[in-house]
Amino acid sequence: MHSTQKSQGDGSPPPETGLWGWLNRRAGLDTLLRTALYEPIPGGARLAYVFGSGLLFIFISQIITGVFLALYYVPSADHAHTTVAYITKAVTAGSFLRSLHAYGSSAMVIVLLLHLSQTYIYGAYKGRRELLWLSGCALFGLVMAMAFTGYLLPWDQKAYFATAVGTNAASEIPWIGESLKRMMRGGTEMGTLTISRFFVAHVFLIPACIFALVASHIFLFRKAGAAGPVNENPYEPKQKPELFYPRQVFMDLSLTALLIIGLGLLCFFVPMQLGPPANPADAQYIPRPEWYYLPIFQWLKYWHGAASVVGVLILPTVLALAIIALPFLDRSIERRPWKRPVAMGAYAFLLFALLGLGLRSQYADKHDPGVARQLAKQKTEEEEYMRKPFEPELSSASLAAANVALADPLAAKGKAIFEAQSCNACHGDGGVGTAAAPALAGIAAKSPPDQLAELLKHPTAKMNAGGMPAVDLPPDDLKALIAYVESFK
Repeated sequence: MHSTQKSQGDGSPPPETGLWGWLNRRAGLDTLLRTALYEPIPGGARLAYVFGSGLLFIFISQIITGVFLALYYVPSADHAHTTVAYITKAVTAGSFLRSLHAYGSSAMVIVLLLHLSQTYIYGAYKGRRELLWLSGCALFGLVMAMAFTGYLLPWDQKAYFATAVGTNAASEIPWIGESLKRMMRGGTEMGTLTISRFFVAHVFLIPACIFALVASHIFLFRKAGAAGPVNENPYEPKQKPELFYPRQVFMDLSLTALLIIGLGLLCFFVPMQLGPPANPADAQYIPRPEWYYLPIFQWLKYWHGAASVVGVLILPTVLALAIIALPFLDRSIERRPWKRPVAMGAYAFLLFALLGLGLRSQYADKHDPGVARQLAKQKTEEEEYMRKPFEPELSSASLAAANVALADPLAAKGKAIFEAQSCNACHGDGGVGTAAAPALAGIAAKSPPDQLAELLKHPTAKMNAGGMPAVDLPPDDLKALIAYVESFK
């Protein structure tokens, strides 16, 4: 008590008490907060500076929602879709959580593009900020890789075929394309190894790199200092600074609140869809990537054969290198956009080129009757699947069929014929149904054996339109096949 009173008599503040005081004396929390909140901003706070904080919030949100999703997810071709369906249809608030993670991916791309655009237009890469720009470009690449690897994980029709197109596009890169494709897929075809590799990259490798780059990006930003408004000198700021707290903190928190409200409303009223499980045998499915990869998808359509070297390798590489090397190419201190016509013209050209490619892809789909019809059919199948209740991986129909096949030699023979004729490729193992063909459970109750035999030998027009071929088997084999189909209860 005496020492405390003495320190107060000397004019020094009394020691802090409680948990905060205990932590502060050991970790220096007050110093940390002052360093974070009292950063000087030349020219004062601006709404244009909020995107960095918005990105940090979305990234933290993605980590939190991703951890909860990973508690249920199993990265294998047999279980991936079932676990995502369980999250979406059975887990309390699972659909909302998954939607928040999926929409958060798009939100992160949007806010990152806005952040890069603001940096470019304001000339905030100038001065001693070369490393800051390079780390930002690396973060952009990692975010796009994060979106690509996460897209496959639901293992539904859309995820499977869109990723198949993406990995096939990688094979177009001369010399290393095929090796890159096999490395991503874990072989020549997509399966459990593909999911496992994408899962490890999405959950461990890429986030670890993002964490490291975010830390270095913040360090480099604090080292270089805020660039300030466009009329500020990038090397020696002269305008009166304003501290980050409170005005800029309030603006950043306002954007965070808008993101929370916007994403929450979107997830509640327009939950993310999940399509039927991936069926590699479906030759009719037309894949389309997410909106942020649509311009690249359309661009690749224009380059084939020998010309693919130019369109797939040379031009993208030159563009990427030009963007990365921007602080080294543009060394003037002029930052005002209206005084940089070449830089602004290049930005406008690239922006409208990307928008034009994306709109061209959508226009072509809508004005091709066959493609538009198939895309509408796929959308309907997604909606129908979402309305169905959750079913475990092995349905009662497939279990009953397996048990009957073990007990009845005729049904066992029919099971072998069912698989040899590739009936399970469309109707699924045990006749559980897929996106390509309906389930066969209960069909024996609707049609007697003679009628089933007639339908198999002479499918109806509707069955033919759905891709059902006529079954041409000897009478004994046909009888065995019908015995197996009748076991689907």
